[in-house]
Amino acid sequence: MTKAQLLRLSVVLVSIFMILLIIVYWDNVGTAHFYLHTSVSRPQSPGAISGITAGEGWEALPDVDDFLSKLLSSSVKQNSSVPRKAEQLLAQGSSKPVVSNLEERVRGYDWSTHNARNSLDQEKLQIERQRTLREFCANSSLAFPNKERSFDDIPNYELNHLIVDDRHGVIYCYVPKVACTNWKRVMIVLSESLLDHGVPYRNPLDIPREHVHNTSTHLTFNKFWRRYGKFSRHLMKIKLKKYTKFLFVRDPFVRLISAFRSKFELENGEFYQRFAIPMLKLYSNHTTIPTSVREAFEAGLKVSFSNFIQYLLDPRTEKMVPFNEHWRQIYRLCHPCQIDYDFIGKLETLDEDAAYLLQLLKVDRLFRFPPSYRNRTASSWEDDWFAKIPLAWRQQLYKLYEADFVLFGYPKPENLLKD
Repeated sequence: MTKAQLLRLSVVLVSIFMILLIIVYWDNVGTAHFYLHTSVSRPQSPGAISGITAGEGWEALPDVDDFLSKLLSSSVKQNSSVPRKAEQLLAQGSSKPVVSNLEERVRGYDWSTHNARNSLDQEKLQIERQRTLREFCANSSLAFPNKERSFDDIPNYELNHLIVDDRHGVIYCYVPKVACTNWKRVMIVLSESLLDHGVPYRNPLDIPREHVHNTSTHLTFNKFWRRYGKFSRHLMKIKLKKYTKFLFVRDPFVRLISAFRSKFELENGEFYQRFAIPMLKLYSNHTTIPTSVREAFEAGLKVSFSNFIQYLLDPRTEKMVPFNEHWRQIYRLCHPCQIDYDFIGKLETLDEDAAYLLQLLKVDRLFRFPPSYRNRTASSWEDDWFAKIPLAWRQQLYKLYEADFVLFGYPKPENLLKD
């Protein structure tokens, strides 16, 4: 090989290395740091996720993925523990957030103490939930849109619910109306992606609600394209293989009731303009409708739960615009048949599941999970809420959300689907 050839080869190798260093630097100055290997990259509690390997079922990663993984893991220092200052801030109480009287009546925080570490066998529970999910993802008798597509086939805009914490090696898929506000708070604390007077937040409940849902606060998968360009999918796959991935789910019908209560029983200007006005026009035969939500509420003009169900079942709804995230099916938000989740929590067992997950992530000494809502919508409410909904509508609604019921092990609500 001539000197000229050796020189050209050296230039190419140096160029590739510099590009990779730029990628690493770019990530380090962003909202989250690129730590591919951390002390909690995968919970290894004995038997906790027995027989389940991250990325199981994935095809072998391309050579470039392996190369990136090895290079980055060797060139970036291990973040083996959270900052010492954070370790000194053990779980403490927090002052009650300020909420309006109406919001308190609809939501209401439960500040009673809970014995989170109860007798539930969390390890077996996780194995059972994951087994159910995998079996029905592989079962051809359960069909729903886009079930068979691969991860690479998922459009970038459908990955905006996957929040990444590179400091601890965690990926969280948030589902609205399933304690997502508080889990987002937890992710902000873990990733240190939001500062208060120059210091990262340490207590989740100290983070104002308006900051929690600010999209600029979180590093989500759909932002990878702006950060990494053509390397985006490669890095997504690496993180999906190495990081701990979790989501929390809820009984689909109860989630719909909760969404209706928070978005249409409270004075929400955005949802009134985008959804309530069209619903009132289409399903309530109102011709003169106030332009503001306050005027409408003062006039006693509100969307009914029946109007809301009509809207969900109307074929025109999805043709005009996809379901809003607050009532979009969980399988469409989190892609559970394409992503191998390590932990599946349920709102029905939130206190126990949250405590166990924080323990697995080895961050349970840093803070406690925020309290749940005292007036949280319960499954026992279903009969009353659906009493005036025609049987045919209830049956159609079940078909619309059937995949969420089956994949996450929720029993079919037979009492609502029969005369």
